[in-house]
Parts: sequence; structure tokens; C-alpha cells
Amino acid sequence: MGSAERGHSAGRGARRTSLFEALAGRIMLASGWRRALLAALSGAIATLGLPPFDIPLAGFIAFPVLVWLLDGLGRDPGAGALKRFAAPFAIGWTFGFGYFVAGLWWLGAALLVDAGSFAWFLPFAVLGLPAILAIFFGLAAALARLVWSDSAWRILGLASAFALAEWGRGFVLTGFPWNEIGLIALSHPVLVQSVSLMGLQGITLLAVLIFSTPAILSDRRGRWPVAALALALVVGQIGYGIWRLDAHPPSASETVAIRIVQPNIRQSLKWNAQEAERNFEKLLELTAMRPAPGEDVVDSETPADDRRTLIVWPETAFPFVLTDRPDALNRLADTLQPGETLIGGAVRVERSEADRARFYNSIYVIDDQGTIVEAADKLHLVPFGEYLPFQDLLESWGVSNLVQMPGGFSAGASRRAVELAGAPSFLPLICYEIIFPDEITLEDPAPGFILNVTNDAWYGETPGPYQHLRMAQVTAVALGLPLIRAANTGISVVDDALGRERSGLGLGATGTIDLALPTETIDTPYRRHGALLFWGLWCVFTLLSVVFRLDLRPRID
Repeated sequence: MGSAERGHSAGRGARRTSLFEALAGRIMLASGWRRALLAALSGAIATLGLPPFDIPLAGFIAFPVLVWLLDGLGRDPGAGALKRFAAPFAIGWTFGFGYFVAGLWWLGAALLVDAGSFAWFLPFAVLGLPAILAIFFGLAAALARLVWSDSAWRILGLASAFALAEWGRGFVLTGFPWNEIGLIALSHPVLVQSVSLMGLQGITLLAVLIFSTPAILSDRRGRWPVAALALALVVGQIGYGIWRLDAHPPSASETVAIRIVQPNIRQSLKWNAQEAERNFEKLLELTAMRPAPGEDVVDSETPADDRRTLIVWPETAFPFVLTDRPDALNRLADTLQPGETLIGGAVRVERSEADRARFYNSIYVIDDQGTIVEAADKLHLVPFGEYLPFQDLLESWGVSNLVQMPGGFSAGASRRAVELAGAPSFLPLICYEIIFPDEITLEDPAPGFILNVTNDAWYGETPGPYQHLRMAQVTAVALGLPLIRAANTGISVVDDALGRERSGLGLGATGTIDLALPTETIDTPYRRHGALLFWGLWCVFTLLSVVFRLDLRPRID
């Protein structure tokens, strides 16, 4: 059933309909609040494909319902342009609202850390932000209807429209590409490998097509070619993933070890002045831990002078401005052993002659003498979390940042690989800037690994940290670099360049990870050419949609 015209006659015609066709017909005939409820529920169901649930089957339920709802609009040549836009927009927006409320409700947990100051903002975070993000899905549905046809090929137009919308969501108003639809299709390392070819946006394009395929299985026109295309894409993704994982066995350094420190400090205590010294002592104690004798993580025959250990603390780990505390640097010098380097998240301060301070969310590199030898600043800041858009106006209304820094954080000037003595260089990505791979440019020679420090303590034991981890892993695979990730409360991991987890600490755990540094880096097509393959596929999908919408195809089906 490719259109509402066939849907309205389903069950009444001479041909006997199946239960599947009857269900499609009932969904197409839905209107009013029933249509809105179906759209919202299907969007919410789609989030079951995201971490931590990882049930891709949810996509095969959600998107057929969306297709059938759009089919139910039929064609009304007499309708004005506004009505032709508004009806599919409403369906897409409601689908998106269900998707983002169910997928992002945990953002409200950050506001409850200091409920007295921010609880009033809860409705905006839990409902307002999803309402804004849903606009992209509404535009996608309206755009898809422009090339809607009565053949199975219409789902290529839906895939093109949603991929374009998700691309826009990545940069409009600084961008928030959290939980892009393609993530639903990346529940296993085998499936993730295709991002090295086309990035997450390319996966989104293919995922919407594949997930929508059940909706066209009862169509009379084009169902077998489209179904065969979807099946070929699934087989290709799985086959490519298996081949790639087999072609690149794990490898590790014989001289460079990693120790990730996960202190598991609750957000309510993280910036408590009375807890600062205790938090710092906890970090030092975990840092001083050593593998038991005989449990060397690098080649035991390597001379001690040639070994290096990189100790990684999470985002804003130091509970004070480190440069104002020479005693703390002395404590670090006493704790670090020869050959150990600490890389930790910190608040960096620049003070001008007028004693005006600018604060940066940064990473410090500190050698075994307690000397700060390098620093890198965060570039992509979180609106309302690290800086306040339209600050003067909003502060006059009583709105403030979640992170209480005078004037908020300032963005860094540029991103570059950080060089290390006796170890590979690394690409510093602080917190959620790792979910913006389009903003990352790697120069030759590429760094040896991505270092991602984050503080997901804001969100407690909710789906948020699991989603954040998956997006970090997808970016690392797309760029072909190992991922070293330190999170305050979890989830901390060491992954190789293909997203295989070598070791990790779960959410809410306290401890350390000791492991040899994964060494292999891979020059991926995505790293080299960006989203070029995605845009090529997008043009093909869009062109085919237009051809079948205008009925320009050869008479072969």
C-alpha cells in the first residue's frame, strides 16, 4: 500500500487483506489526537534502539508507523501550500517530540543537582528543548512529502529528508546532534565500522531507509527492488564490519601504559569547598595505585627508563584553580613516579592587567616534576551549561549557567594535537565536543589517540552517560583513532581504533584502568574526505525520489 488512496480502500476491496495490511490501513486512517498519539509513541519507541537498551528492532517499528501516517495524508490537489506543509510537519514534529522527550529526559537530572536554583528550568529542559529539536523532524517530514509517490521508492525520499535534517541539527544554533538516528543502527562494533566510510550522517541516511522497509512490503509498485536494496545494505554493513575487524587485529604499545582514574565524585560534592581537599586526596590515592607485581601492562623487558605511563583524570578534576595552588603541584610531584605524566581536566584562568579573569575548561599536561608543560582549551562550549547566550538579557531575567563561573567559560582559540615526551601525541576533546566529528580536522601526521575527558556526574545513573559514550566511540571509529576516555563517575574506557573496548569501568564505579596504549591508527575515508560519500549517496537517493514522484521512471516494475 503505497498511498492513502489504496489505504482508504484496504479491507473493502475484493482482494483479501492480511493482518499486516489491515494494521497499515488503520494507522493511515488515524486522524486528530489518535494520529498525534501514534506519532509520539512511535518516536518514543525508536529510542529503545539507543544506548543503554540497544534494541535496533525498535527502528523497524517506529519508522513504518511514520511512513503509514504520512501515507494517510493522501493527495489533495486543492489544498493550499500552507496545509500541504502543515499536515506532514505536524506528524514529523510529534514523532520528533516523542523521540527527544524519551531520549533526553535525563537532562533534567542536571537541574536537580542544585534544585533550589534550577528546578524551575526543568520544564524547558525536559519538554522545551525536545519541542525545539522536533522542528527538524517536522521539516524532514514536510520535505519528504514534496517527493512522496505511490511506490515503495518514497522511503528513499524520507531517508534523504531525515538525513538532511540531522545534518542541520549538527550546526544550527551551535548544533546539538545528540542521539542522531543513525545511532539506532550501531549497537555492535561490527555495525559501527561503516562510519569510517561515510560518517554518522551516512549511517542515518541508510538507517531510515532500512528501518522503513517493512512499511512498503505490501506495496504493489517497487517493493521488491527497494526491499532488495535494503537487504543488500544490511548485508554489506555486516560483511564490511566483519572484514574490517578481522583485517585489523588489536595491537598495543610495549613502552606506553595508560592509567585512567575514575574517582566517582558526586556532582553535589564536586565543587563543595569543604570537600575540595578530600576530593583531591582521593584522586592522588587512585593515581598512586600501581599494578600488582607481575601484572605489567607493557613489555616487562623494556628498560624502565624507556617506559612511560600516561595517567588521565576526568574533566575539571582539580577542585580548585591549580595555578593558584603551588602546594598542590608539589603534592603531584611527590605522587608521580619517574616516567609518569598526568593529563587532567582543569579550570584554567587568564588574568589581565585590569585583574579581569577569563576561565577556560581545559586539559593540563603535568610532568613527573609537577610542572605544567602543556594546556588545551575546550572549543565547543555547552549553551546554558558553560556559557549563557544573550547573557545580559537572560541574567536580567534570573537565568544563569549551571557551571558557576563569573561570566561563564570562554572558548579556546583553536584545536591542535598535544605532543608528549616519549609517547604519541593526542587529540584533546573535552566532554561533548567529541560528538561533533565534522568540526575535527586532523593534520598529517595524525595524533596517536583521542583523549576525551568528561564529567557525566551531572546526569547520575541515567541513559545519558551511555549515549555519550556511544557517540564518542562512533567519532573515534570514523577518525580511525584509539579512544582514551576518562569520566568522573563513568563510563571510562580504553578502545582501539575500531571501537573494540580493551578495558573499562562502569557507571558509578570507583577505580582505575591500567592497560597498554592501543597503537594502531587507521587512515579512514571519512578522515580523509569527510562526508563526501554521504553527500553522494544523498544525491542519488534524492534524485530517485524525484524521478518516481514525477513518474519519470522506465516501465520496468
